[in-house]
Amino acid sequence: MKKIINGRIFDTEKAVLVGEVEASCGHGDFNWWKAGLYQTPVSKRFFISGEGGAMTMFSRTISQNEWSGGSKVIPMDNDEALAWAEQYLNTEVIEKYFADLIKEA
Repeated sequence: MKKIINGRIFDTEKAVLVGEVEASCGHGDFNWWKAGLYQTPVSKRFFISGEGGAMTMFSRTISQNEWSGGSKVIPMDNDEALAWAEQYLNTEVIEKYFADLIKEA
């Protein structure tokens, strides 16, 4: 998926896939979603690219009080990306991509 947001190109074909996750519910479920966390190759910016059902962050409005599944690219700052990674990805991936943001307890 390729999207231009605020004058910046976010392209899953050129970016590095940091990790991805898929909800355990079925594909037809309104809560189903699948997303990948990516990092752009040049500026090292993070973004999520994903798709999901009508009750997810990827939904789209069809009309007033009516939603459908959809897909989106969502730019994230480093702290947002780290929080997403902590929730969905394993420790090795987090240490690799966020070493400058994490520290010993």
